[in-house]
Amino acid sequence: MEPKRLFRSKKDRIIGGVCGGLGNYLNVDPVIIRVVTVALFFAGFLGLLGYIIAWIIVPEEPGI
Repeated sequence: MEPKRLFRSKKDRIIGGVCGGLGNYLNVDPVIIRVVTVALFFAGFLGLLGYIIAWIIVPEEPGI
């Protein structure tokens, strides 16, 4: 069995696919991840900083 890997989503994306990929990885609705990210953004820009770092570090989903 292959270990699960985190990728940015190509099909479930609004900006960079980070929240869609994280939602797929955690088996959570990506909308919940997006709401948490926006809430962190308004709570001191942690959401934006984390999103940008993840966008740079997390590879894009292969295929499609």
